[in-house]
Amino acid sequence: MYKFNSSFRWTFLAQPDKGVVTLTLPQEVKDSNIEQLEQRTSTVTQLPNSCEIDANKNVTKTLSEQQLENLLSNLMKYGVLIASAVVLLGGILYLIHHGNEPAGYHFFQGEPLEFCSPAGVVKAVISGSYRGIIQLGLLLLIATPIVRVFISLLAFLLQREFIYVIVTLLVMASLIYSLVGAYY
Repeated sequence: MYKFNSSFRWTFLAQPDKGVVTLTLPQEVKDSNIEQLEQRTSTVTQLPNSCEIDANKNVTKTLSEQQLENLLSNLMKYGVLIASAVVLLGGILYLIHHGNEPAGYHFFQGEPLEFCSPAGVVKAVISGSYRGIIQLGLLLLIATPIVRVFISLLAFLLQREFIYVIVTLLVMASLIYSLVGAYY
């Protein structure tokens, strides 16, 4: 309940909720051993989704969850770094060979047909096109989150988390539709 006091401030009158935990211990035997008692009580509780809560109410992740998180983190980190390095390399090579040419802005020239598909970009890189190298770096940058979603999908399938599988499939379908829709 809130109260409006004379200094024009709202104050909260109700006391915060306090939780009470009851713990029932087995009846003690006069010849009880402390080691046996420590074995009966545990500071870690197992949750249904294979996470754990320790005595301080901190949720800890399982080993497989930590490995998946590290894999996805490294994939994003190194994928972006590699894609950026490829774009930078292509940009430097392009500027070395074409940096002194004047820009012709009198007529609009669209993107060449070789850069309108991933196969065309790969052919341009093989033929030695510097713009093709830049485009390849951009394709790698676009492919990085797609690979991340695909790995997440496989991990959720292995863990049998079907709600996450459905959500991940929707994200994957959206990504694929946006890529395919750009070409048609």
